[in-house]
Amino acid sequence: MGSLPHIVEDCMGVLQVFSDGTINRCSLMDIDFNIPVVDDHSVAFKDVTFDKRHNLSLRLYKPKSANRNSKLPVVFYFHGGGFCVGSCVWPNCHNCCLRLSAGLQALVVAPDYRLAPEHKLPAPIDDAVSAVEWLQREALMSKSGDCDAWMGGTADFDRVFIVGDSSGGNIAHHLAVRLEAGSAKVAPVRVRGYVLLAPFFGGVERTRSEEGPCEALLSLDILDRFWRLSMPAGETRDHPLVNPFGPNSPNLEKVALDPILVIVGGNEILKDRVESYWRKLEELGKKIEYVEFEGQQHGFLTADPYSEVSNEALQFIKRFMIENSN
Repeated sequence: MGSLPHIVEDCMGVLQVFSDGTINRCSLMDIDFNIPVVDDHSVAFKDVTFDKRHNLSLRLYKPKSANRNSKLPVVFYFHGGGFCVGSCVWPNCHNCCLRLSAGLQALVVAPDYRLAPEHKLPAPIDDAVSAVEWLQREALMSKSGDCDAWMGGTADFDRVFIVGDSSGGNIAHHLAVRLEAGSAKVAPVRVRGYVLLAPFFGGVERTRSEEGPCEALLSLDILDRFWRLSMPAGETRDHPLVNPFGPNSPNLEKVALDPILVIVGGNEILKDRVESYWRKLEELGKKIEYVEFEGQQHGFLTADPYSEVSNEALQFIKRFMIENSN
């Protein structure tokens, strides 16, 4: 008689993979987030399906104080979770999007994407492209008045910014490469810049911060587990979708990129890899800015978007948007 299936990969109890290939994924109601929703009712939100084939939705956020006669920039927010867990409806992501919408006076578009191990890379990046293409369809339909009511007359499709947290930051990088400067592939949508919040990159060779102390909620073991579950079968952490400067990654020297703002905490396991990403793109002549918040750990903006340091980070994002809106 064979042994009973046992857990071989466990992502904080939210996702468990068993020895027989069975996957147990907790529903939203089964997760104890211990994170209250902070909603002062200054921002309205609703859910919209953007990819019927994969049953993917996004959450739209709109400031209630928006002037009907002025258009708002559009800000995409791609959540984190190591490509394995997370959703735009999780309270931490929801709080962050409420804060971004109110603080930036923007229409925030927070798409979900397919998760590993059921859907390995590049599925999440393909879904992100699909979300941007949804916005493109809305922009085209706005000319005839057939678009979503929140988009028509309110969205400035010429001022679009893409924000990604952790694995969402990885997605934002690959969107920047796919769309290239000017984002002509999704016209009349015009992406003006990308904000990468501690992007989740990896590599076979470890960095000093990866080999350093663990964070309160993140360790090298967790990062490695996320990569094992999300990478294409048989690949290593030097896969181009994991390590943008790996031995088999495309040469970005001749790829025109829109401006990039990188934000990272000084105590993050990913800090050295993120800093290296900034330095290498800067050496290639790309317009990229690096901001490090001393003493902060991974996901500080999403974890507590109303903290003093998050407010400071928000000001950097706002300035970046203003400087790159024309």
